[in-house]
Amino acid sequence: MTDGAAPEPDVDAAATGGNHARPIDDVFEQLKTTSSGLSQDEAKARLEAWGANRLPEPPRRSILLRFLLQFHNILIYVLLAAAVVTAFLDHLIDTAVILAVVIVNAVIGLVQEGKAEKAMDAIRQMLAPRASVLRDGARCSVEGEALVPGDVVLLEAGDKVPADLRLLQAHGMSVQEAILTGESVPVEKQTGALTADLPLGDRSNMAYSGTLVTSGQGRGVVTATGSATEIGRISGLLSTVDTLTTPLVNQMNVFGKCLTALILVVGALLFGFGYLVAGFSFDEIFMVVVGLSVAAIPEGLPAVLTITLAIGVQAMARRNAIVRRLPAIETLGSVSVICTDKTGTLTRNEMAVASALSSAHLFRIGGSGYEPKGTISLDNTEVSSADHSILEELARSSALCNDAALREHEGSWVVEGDPMEGALLAFCGKAGLDVRGELSRWTRTDAIPFDASHRYMATLNHDHDDHAYIFVKGAPEQVLTMCRDQRGPAGATEALNTAYWQSRAEEIASLGQRVLALALRTVEPGQTVLEHSDVEGTLTLLGMVGMIDPPRPEAIEAVAECHQAGIRVKMITGDHAGTAMAIGREIALQNPASVLTGRDIDAMDDAALQAVVQDCDIFARTSPEHKLRLVMALQAHNLTVAMTGDGVNDAPALKRADTGIAMGQKGSEAAKEASELVLADDNFASIVAAIRQGRTVYDNLKKVITWTLPTNAGESLTIIVALLFGMTLPVTPIQILWINLITAVTLGIALAFEPTEENTMRRPPRGRTESLLSGTLVWQIVLASLLFVCGVFGVYNYAIEQDYSLELARTMVVNMIVIMEIFYLFFVRNIYGTSLTWQAVRGTGMVWLTVGIVTAAQFAITYLPFLQRVFATEPVAFRDGLLLCATGAVLLAILETEKQIRLRWLAGRRAALPTPE
Repeated sequence: MTDGAAPEPDVDAAATGGNHARPIDDVFEQLKTTSSGLSQDEAKARLEAWGANRLPEPPRRSILLRFLLQFHNILIYVLLAAAVVTAFLDHLIDTAVILAVVIVNAVIGLVQEGKAEKAMDAIRQMLAPRASVLRDGARCSVEGEALVPGDVVLLEAGDKVPADLRLLQAHGMSVQEAILTGESVPVEKQTGALTADLPLGDRSNMAYSGTLVTSGQGRGVVTATGSATEIGRISGLLSTVDTLTTPLVNQMNVFGKCLTALILVVGALLFGFGYLVAGFSFDEIFMVVVGLSVAAIPEGLPAVLTITLAIGVQAMARRNAIVRRLPAIETLGSVSVICTDKTGTLTRNEMAVASALSSAHLFRIGGSGYEPKGTISLDNTEVSSADHSILEELARSSALCNDAALREHEGSWVVEGDPMEGALLAFCGKAGLDVRGELSRWTRTDAIPFDASHRYMATLNHDHDDHAYIFVKGAPEQVLTMCRDQRGPAGATEALNTAYWQSRAEEIASLGQRVLALALRTVEPGQTVLEHSDVEGTLTLLGMVGMIDPPRPEAIEAVAECHQAGIRVKMITGDHAGTAMAIGREIALQNPASVLTGRDIDAMDDAALQAVVQDCDIFARTSPEHKLRLVMALQAHNLTVAMTGDGVNDAPALKRADTGIAMGQKGSEAAKEASELVLADDNFASIVAAIRQGRTVYDNLKKVITWTLPTNAGESLTIIVALLFGMTLPVTPIQILWINLITAVTLGIALAFEPTEENTMRRPPRGRTESLLSGTLVWQIVLASLLFVCGVFGVYNYAIEQDYSLELARTMVVNMIVIMEIFYLFFVRNIYGTSLTWQAVRGTGMVWLTVGIVTAAQFAITYLPFLQRVFATEPVAFRDGLLLCATGAVLLAILETEKQIRLRWLAGRRAALPTPE
């Protein structure tokens, strides 16, 4: 404890339970705190004493066990069995090379698993919830891990409870506690003391760590953190970020099993043919079958695929897109529609009051950001709020019907809470009122939190002069139905002119401003409870304010990039239709003039909505429930839909969408848990960057497979052709093992680091049902395999015709295979463009690093005497080396010519298709 601090709180006693049965004053006494929270110094001291508010990390496998598990793969089992038999037959060099291949792949798998764990740890850290607390009597936001017993935490609908809390206030608050109790119905919360022997599910004055606030607002004092919480005692139930896996990896595991079965069947047939028909000895034919198995098995493919995904996860995290479920990476590559929020995603989320409307005047409000200073003008002339009492009333209502806080940080003003409410606080200052003074002069005794179902917020406030008022703010059309009169120019009440307010609200909204109506009602000083019935048809309308949230410049560019990539952007907002249309025009949506409102959607059945949903790009005055219908309507057209959301009620739409995207800053914990992707910066440009990276990852996965399968198939066909036609093997099993060892761990991995191709975001999205092994890819595999076989036998026959020794002929074949794989790598790097450009040849640092390693290794086995003895090789003449390189260039030229013909043919087919109207 620090000097002069309060006595050490009895946290152990507080954590043992029973807080629900104690009066709140006893809890405060036990925790040595008050309803105003702790000081920053005291919180820091308690954090050092009690540790961070997090659960202990789960035990992890030892590095030895993780290494051994790398061998748990059916392809590896086949290789290990081959190693055992070759050792039994005294082919010890072959045994050593087989084991080297297996061990190197295991080491690579172990390293990438460690990187994957680090990536997921970083993601867990980025997804760690924040909490709003009272420190030194002021509201501030802290990391959930920084909470300590005695902190006072503020909760709103959608928040994940960050620690075990004894509730001090609860306004219409319900909490989903299924993670602890299994009860699916949310529990209504209250603040009074309860009997001591209640089960956990009945402790309605407690909120437990890990549960979700589904409605209302509240605040509570932290009684337990970390492992002392209820969830800490049942930590096995706590949901975590998904482990690093993907359907693609599962598909490749199935592919591996099928490939293994095929290899075993073909190997058995070849063994029988060679031993019984061709007359090979057992040792000789068995080594041929071993060579076939080693050649056909893509032992490094699963590791390389997972490395590719892990690299994609880290690249997305650097662009503020946090992948929670890895299948989202594959899905992102096929997104054809993005349904996005407006506020904070397409716009800056820096609201400012730009207009104030009274029954007689429209005032223009100037200023910068959230700073509570600015000018007020009427008809282009600056005026004082002292000359217009309605401005002071509007400002006071804005400050009191408000849950946000403004504070100055490093020379700029920032908001703790809703940006819209922060703008209202800034407006209060611009109107000449002292915000802190007003808040200290009035005491809030009750409130009705804002909710999408009733679309307004109301507070009951008392001042020190025995006055009591209800202050209300909300959507204009809703508040107008709740008012019986309006404030006139002279301060008196007069009849409500609904048509005037509606027309002026439309006028303000057409400027891209969000309109809020402000109203009040005088009540008896003795009233301390606020009900919905207190504000129905009883209010006096004070006026309206228009707030502007300008588009992000990067969002405008990102929308244009989406259109270029064949992705339709649809804006779904709760704002007024005029506001939505104004923003839609500024960000250049394809059809900003067409708007559907929530009422329009409610009036349509599913078939009618499906008929219009594709052509409309703006949906205004919508509720979270509308999002689910829109997702389903778009998916009915076989479109892949990405949906953004931030509220609790957005969870169904986020789950239903092909890719759910939650807002990391303003999003609720419920939305984050329902999503596959979390935006750390709530920026639409980050969504587009994630889609671009998703397409890149998918392209790189295809490149890895496109490179791996033909090279392995070419090696296998070489052995099969030689055996069936009674030819001497042009390459030995140990040489094939060497090729797989040196190229799989270098050239294959290089493709995982490939950057985004230039035309990636100029291609239409891939189809929802498009297979990774498409017909085009299968054709490329067949063509490349045949070219590899032709290259091998061409070089081998050339060497034999030159009267070279068998060892030299095989040495040339080994180098020929590696050279063709290098040239094929440069072809695969640009599967959608041309490989014959300087930029394509220049490649990347990773490509040339791996090519350098492979080249050095090939020189070593070709020219170093001790390796010549191991691999039965001989030096290759310079002239023959040039021939090998020229053959590789011919392979590239043939493949590139075929690709260009195919791409032009496909482009011609697309151009011949009728243009949709």
